[in-house]
Amino acid sequence: MSRLLVIGCGGVASVAIHKCCQNSEVFTELCIASRTISKCNELKEKLTGKTATRITTAQVDAADVPALTALIREYQPDAVLNVALPYQDLTIMDACLAAGVHYIDTANFEAENTDDPEWRAVYEKRCKELGFSAYFDYSWQWDYQEKFQQAGLTALLGSGFDPGVTSVFTAYALKHYFDEIHTIDILDCNGGDHGYPFATNFNPEINLREVSAPGSYWENGKWVEVPAVSIKREYSFPEVGKKDMYLLHHEEIESLAKNIPGVRRIRFFMTFGQSYLTHMKCLENVGMLSTTPVDFQGQQIVPIQFLKVLLPDPASLGPRTVGKTNIGCIFTGVKDGKEKTIYIYNVCDHQACYREVGSQAISYTTGVPAMIGAMLVADGQWRKPGVFNVEEFDPDPFMDALTQWGLPWVVDEHPETVE
Repeated sequence: MSRLLVIGCGGVASVAIHKCCQNSEVFTELCIASRTISKCNELKEKLTGKTATRITTAQVDAADVPALTALIREYQPDAVLNVALPYQDLTIMDACLAAGVHYIDTANFEAENTDDPEWRAVYEKRCKELGFSAYFDYSWQWDYQEKFQQAGLTALLGSGFDPGVTSVFTAYALKHYFDEIHTIDILDCNGGDHGYPFATNFNPEINLREVSAPGSYWENGKWVEVPAVSIKREYSFPEVGKKDMYLLHHEEIESLAKNIPGVRRIRFFMTFGQSYLTHMKCLENVGMLSTTPVDFQGQQIVPIQFLKVLLPDPASLGPRTVGKTNIGCIFTGVKDGKEKTIYIYNVCDHQACYREVGSQAISYTTGVPAMIGAMLVADGQWRKPGVFNVEEFDPDPFMDALTQWGLPWVVDEHPETVE
């Protein structure tokens, strides 16, 4: 029995909240908090009468630490699930520390204003020291380790799918299939079709900044950075088919390189159609992906935030998206002195997700693991003082919960590998 405060009410949050309400034995009480309380009330109304979980709502600005702290102290949850924007990770962590509650999120911190001088100084120093230039990394949140340890609180980072499930797959493979993992290829395939000429399957700001940034991978103890979408491979995904995929920088590479001993190379690939890439490049060329404010008729606007208003809301894509996703990891390594290769993956159907919780599969595959991470922290199975990524805990209860709550997984011991 636990009380959970969920901050955020977008597509991923909606799935996580639906799943918490299906899991009423653990989540007996739930508060949905967002800057737009009407969204929270609308979701509460949809779920009322369909769950034993007692739902309340609240209005809060996730960037306002005193307001967040006051809400947490008033509601007194056992844990806070952050499914707001990555820009707000640090303010929510600060509020959790001030109010004395555990913290769970799905994505690492990313600065909203990349021109901020204080952030820029830290960022440029990191680029020189580590060798990758992505705007997001775990160092900001890992710096909270001592604070959470001293407070006796758990901060669980990256409990989505990637990062999240892919990292749990890695811990599971190391525990059950390998003595040592040498290479990890994380493959994220969305074979769905929403019918729009151009749309993003999750927050446009985060998605477009991620894809348009230089790619990077971990090899032989260091980062290798390459131009954006310059490395392309083709892969035949089970239940989806052949797709073009491109190497990107992704946050779980950073944590897995730190936490998986002996790993020699980690890469992340995501599938994109040519139409998506053409649209993105055009928007980038005319400055629409910029985070630097510009003056428009006497007002300051951020181009990528204006673009977000023009694009379809990812939360609205559920009823029109058909097809499947396939997300997983190919591992190579050794077991009992012999070389071994396995592929652990999940296939998720967009329309099946929509029928169950009213979302497309991208939100579903992130929202379900968010609930599972919150559950494992709330019930004490994954709880120790400090800041941790999901691969630092026993993977077995998480893997069992994936099957139970809608994301069954497959282990292929003879997979096609990526060159």
